[in-house]
Amino acid sequence: MDFASTSTPTQRCSSCWPIPVPKKEPKRKSNKAPNRESRPDTLPEWKALTRLAADPVGQALTEWLQRDNRFEDFSLQLPALLMDYSKQRVDARILNALLDLARARSMEANIEALFGGAPVNVTEHRAALHTALRSPAGQQPGEARSVVEPTLVRLASIAERVRSGKHRGYTGRAVTDIVHIGIGGSHLGPELVVEALIPIHGSDPRCHFLANIDDAALHSALTGLDPETTLFIVVSKSFGTLETRTNAESARSWFLERTGDVAAIARHFLAVTANVEAARAFGIPEENVYPLWDWVGGRFSLWSAVGLPIQLAVGPEAFAELLRGAHQMDEHFRTAPLERNGPLIMALLSVWNSNFLGATSHAVLPYSRRLRLLPDYLQQLEMESNGKSVHLDGSAVRIHTMPVLWGGEGTNGQHAFHQLLHQGTRAFSADFIVCASDEAATPQSLEAHHRWLLANAFAQSQAMMSGRQEADPHRCVAGNKATSTLVMDELSPFAIGSLLALYEHKVFCQGVIWNINSFDQWGVELGKQLALPIFDQLDGKPARQQDASTRGLVEYVRRRLQERRNQEDKHV
Repeated sequence: MDFASTSTPTQRCSSCWPIPVPKKEPKRKSNKAPNRESRPDTLPEWKALTRLAADPVGQALTEWLQRDNRFEDFSLQLPALLMDYSKQRVDARILNALLDLARARSMEANIEALFGGAPVNVTEHRAALHTALRSPAGQQPGEARSVVEPTLVRLASIAERVRSGKHRGYTGRAVTDIVHIGIGGSHLGPELVVEALIPIHGSDPRCHFLANIDDAALHSALTGLDPETTLFIVVSKSFGTLETRTNAESARSWFLERTGDVAAIARHFLAVTANVEAARAFGIPEENVYPLWDWVGGRFSLWSAVGLPIQLAVGPEAFAELLRGAHQMDEHFRTAPLERNGPLIMALLSVWNSNFLGATSHAVLPYSRRLRLLPDYLQQLEMESNGKSVHLDGSAVRIHTMPVLWGGEGTNGQHAFHQLLHQGTRAFSADFIVCASDEAATPQSLEAHHRWLLANAFAQSQAMMSGRQEADPHRCVAGNKATSTLVMDELSPFAIGSLLALYEHKVFCQGVIWNINSFDQWGVELGKQLALPIFDQLDGKPARQQDASTRGLVEYVRRRLQERRNQEDKHV
């Protein structure tokens, strides 16, 4: 299918619905500057949606879904996946109004600004060119054109050398295990993709992920490993992220205690960072350092050298397919008309549910064990991006921005939190993610497992839509809950790339609608700064300058630690 194709106003297909076509279609490439109106809620289009929401959304979902063409009109065929939103609480009238809001926010001009390398990260005066990481050679804008392709070549080279056994440890033995040390955007994406792909592609060498500064996480990652056959990857743009730096130093100590050879670090440690000098001071030679650039944010970085564990675990060919799938979604997002633009429709549905229908949370429900980490990944992607309270000009936001995102794998969740979804009092929205086929389930006995998985996913979305009326109120289920279902053709690298890029662009569109910066995360920094003096105070430095609560907590823990030391001294 040509994702950029258009249809006439009277046509019906899986990628459109019968809405009026404007007399003049807005051009994809526009010289109009992106709309930076501070408060979207002052726009006439926002007020029109408020009036529509006051109408209790007309009919129940069950009535809408009795129409034979509801599925065809409210679903989209996207690269490698189907997006069904026929169970969302929208009709053509509401969708038209939402699209009017997108046009009022100059969505097309903002999309072009993103892809063109404009400084859309306004507080840090940077572009957000993660899409350039998966663009075909020579098609990247600006600085990216000269650096992306050489980096991909270097990554493929080290991956092939490690996987083939040509890269040897300091004693001449091949690498059997990779320990990836990062956190947040330097960790969640690679771990998700590796876990999703190894059942099909295998993992040789084995990958272990270390993020939490908790020493239990360090112990778990290193237990059973042989330093002679272990390769460490330290991932931090600054090479100074507290958790990553602490874990990396402990991993280096573990390595040196067992090898006694400082020179061996060069054969067993790689770095992905923008701070080459800090990596060199750590003991990692420059030829083992792979670059990060300030125009790639952490939570958008798995397509870069941050994704090296993916290449090491499943191979450069699978990684190339991951990039190709993401690029196909990029092309869809950039060229599809707004009324058939998957990421935009997802974003508009989220705005409708959270800003107009009162949904305070969004559940992500992957019905695949291999995608069980998807909610964790999306928590950072969406909440760190759009958990903001000021507009681009610094004025206060007077509407809700990102709802709380949470979730878990099906069918486990059905025996836990789904009770709240069916009979609780909180308004929410949800995405179901399923795979049409499971390549890992080839024996007939396993195919039944996959059919049951699909049956449960479809049944849960149906139950949230239809509910159940009973004479006994304890048995009643209200229904009329807004959900979408994303059906991946298969859980392949291409499809995963397409899925993750879909959510990335959804986040960008939400930011445009709310007029917030989706690419900074200043709130994260405050807690890091406050932790520095507390660390020293826990070790004995006076805590007099702290507030009463923090001071009391520090002093309590110090007393408990001292009591423990006293007990240990008695036993000695």
